[in-house]
Amino acid sequence: MSDTDEKHGVRPEQHHQHRDVTGGWLRPAVFGAMDGLVSNFALIAGVAGGQATQKVVLLAGLAGLAAGAFSMAAGEYISVASQSELAQAEIEVERLELARHPVAEQRELAEVFEARGVDPETAAEVARQLSRDPEEALEVHAREELGVTLGDLPSPVLAAGSSFLSFAVGALLPVLPYLLGATSLWPAAGIAALGLFCAGALVSRITARAWWFGGSRQLLFGAAAALITYGFGALIGSNGL
Repeated sequence: MSDTDEKHGVRPEQHHQHRDVTGGWLRPAVFGAMDGLVSNFALIAGVAGGQATQKVVLLAGLAGLAAGAFSMAAGEYISVASQSELAQAEIEVERLELARHPVAEQRELAEVFEARGVDPETAAEVARQLSRDPEEALEVHAREELGVTLGDLPSPVLAAGSSFLSFAVGALLPVLPYLLGATSLWPAAGIAALGLFCAGALVSRITARAWWFGGSRQLLFGAAAALITYGFGALIGSNGL
């Protein structure tokens, strides 16, 4: 803090917190809900477009919910697990390099600080002090060279669970009217449209987008997917296939 700030009684910020942007739950949860809502409503629209009965549409919606939720969870688990395993393998390589070539690794760390604008003498001293603790040195090397933080890698189980639940919730929305006895696509379309807009608006609250922009964009994409599949269903149904 500058002398001017001190004279005017400006106090430095004591706590500065950011939202979690690297955790393993947010992306799969958001993507899962969006995908579940769009894909299952599009599936229902396609089957309904083929003039299927209420029971067939309901069966298709429930089957799409179950298959999609398990597929999303399995895919997300494998993806995040593979990413974490790769990061762990690279961390172990760095650990071995620190044990076998400590001087070279210390020099490499100093070069990293120099590249960030630290003068050579200070960079060398900081690297020397950090290198006294192998675990501290490993954490700095992993963060600077690999872009990962030890002990803060995404959890495959958390990512898979988030994907499963969010997809299931999203996919359930357009099925609800049929579970309650609806016989036409319009109630499902209304709920799906509302869900799409609200989901897009909610995502915009997490990011820097305007809520109306995010909601309208998601509604547009979802409606396009449903119209296309409805058209395919109507075409196939009219040809008796």
